[in-house]
Amino acid sequence: MKATSAQTAAGNRRFSTFRLFMGLIRYTPWLYSWNLFNWILITLVPILPGLVTKEFFDILSGASTTGFNVATVIALLLASAMARVAAILVGFLSDVHFRFRAAGLLRRNMLEHILREPGAKAIPGSPGEAISQFRDDVEQVEEAVSWSVDAISMIFFAAVSVYILARIDAQMTLWVFLPLVVVVALAQLSTGWLQKYRAASREATSQVTGAISEMFTSVQAIQVAGAEDRVIGQFRELNDTRRKSMLKDKLFSQALDSVFSNTVNLGTGFILILAGQKMQNGTFQVGDFALFVYYLNFVTTFIQNFGKFLTYYKQSTVSTERMGALLQGASGEKLIRKAPLYLRGEMPGPAEIASEAVPGTAFKGSAAAAGLALDELKVAGLTYMYPATGRGISEIDFTLQKGSFTVVTGRIGSGKTTLVRTLLGLLPPDGGQVLWNGHQVEDPGNFFVPPVSAYTPQVPRLYSDTLTENILLGLPNEGGRLQEAVHAAVLEHDVEELHLGLDTVIGPRGVKLSGGQAQRTAAARMFAREAELYVFDDLSSALDVETEQKLWERLFAGRKAACLVVSHRKAVLQHADRILLLKDGRLHASGTLAELLDSNEEMRRLWSGEIS
Repeated sequence: MKATSAQTAAGNRRFSTFRLFMGLIRYTPWLYSWNLFNWILITLVPILPGLVTKEFFDILSGASTTGFNVATVIALLLASAMARVAAILVGFLSDVHFRFRAAGLLRRNMLEHILREPGAKAIPGSPGEAISQFRDDVEQVEEAVSWSVDAISMIFFAAVSVYILARIDAQMTLWVFLPLVVVVALAQLSTGWLQKYRAASREATSQVTGAISEMFTSVQAIQVAGAEDRVIGQFRELNDTRRKSMLKDKLFSQALDSVFSNTVNLGTGFILILAGQKMQNGTFQVGDFALFVYYLNFVTTFIQNFGKFLTYYKQSTVSTERMGALLQGASGEKLIRKAPLYLRGEMPGPAEIASEAVPGTAFKGSAAAAGLALDELKVAGLTYMYPATGRGISEIDFTLQKGSFTVVTGRIGSGKTTLVRTLLGLLPPDGGQVLWNGHQVEDPGNFFVPPVSAYTPQVPRLYSDTLTENILLGLPNEGGRLQEAVHAAVLEHDVEELHLGLDTVIGPRGVKLSGGQAQRTAAARMFAREAELYVFDDLSSALDVETEQKLWERLFAGRKAACLVVSHRKAVLQHADRILLLKDGRLHASGTLAELLDSNEEMRRLWSGEIS
């Protein structure tokens, strides 16, 4: 396991910005090619007006050899201008489509990876930092990939213009493109500073975003503690740090851009002086001078844009590393894994998207239809230790049979929640095996999902949406699914008292519901999944005795699934087929309630209420 993790981490470090760019290009090669073609066309169109401008001055000076008149030249200039306007319009449309898909793929793949990671390592940093990575770093990479089109198309323009200008005067042409060498050299020399200032500004932005998130989630605690001034003061300090780091980042980038521009301007000055001398000597015609001056504007733009692309590319290295940090050692190739974005047509429902929980299996119906109906779940040697404390669970063994009702109990801190979270893959196990019908579950986090299993945590996760959407979470309401789930969770009378019933918006984190209503809403969400295994973590802690009794009665009356329940409530323990008694992170004893009360002192003390 350690060797594999080390190899994965090393592979992620080797994932370069160039590979990231190439992966985004390969995601929609046709769109990138179309976009590149359009911008090559946009940059090459000015070649014709340059030649036409030369011809115009040649006509005026009597040096023309084509036989064109002034009216023809003006018509050609107007036609080329209209062609460039049309090409720019098409080019911007193709660029927007490519950029949207590139950014969408990065965000989609990062979010998918986070959602599939165990809960303990889903986000390595603060939510604010993750928001910055999803927003700022993705935008930086998107910008740089888009500018690669400009850089490539300008190279085509440079190649054609060099050919034309060199045929007129090779020395002048050298002076035109010499600034490009200076720009590239400066961009290379400034790499370290660019990356240093960009990393600092991104980190400062993450801290500010994180502070905002913490303030909104802790408003009541801040008010109760009277800590408003201290929190505001800390927020001002973070903002001041961000202002300074952003200023350095912007200042250095703009200074570098200014150096690029002035390098080009110096080259332009030399060209004008040299052109004046050549015209005095009679080796340079007015039309030649007009052509050089006309192309000079576009060559200047090319050199500035090329320098800007190099700057963006260097800064994208920081963004690539920051996005890779979200993968926590996984290969950077995950960022560019090809996946559908569903940008056209109707968004498919959850049942239409094949789950990757088990390779080759699409969970579009029941677990039984997928060949995953539960006969036996066996856990052997399951172990997980929290890195910060060294506490957790160790060498846990037990077996669940189809339709059984198993209760995990023990005093506070004995490892009950840790056990179920490790079993479900929400915590990455340090050891042990989980066998479903005799087959080892290699990836519990992706396997123990509906319709294989459904889980209700200690603290329900509810959203500011209607009660219906919180229960179904995108599932279609087929066959009375919603009503059955509401009934099973003893929620029907609460729904009747709500102003809009199931259409009531319950507010952020379900603040409009009581603790018991929030728990039963989470239970209804679980019952709506019709899973083979239901896992309850202290579900009835906020319920009154009568409501709790009804909930368990309804569950027992229609129960087909196996249940694994974390609880210390007597009503639950009395219904258990088997009780798993934990102590200090280990399986202290197991058996029926009668067996444990007869043989185990720890169980007797828990039952009598001597210990919590």
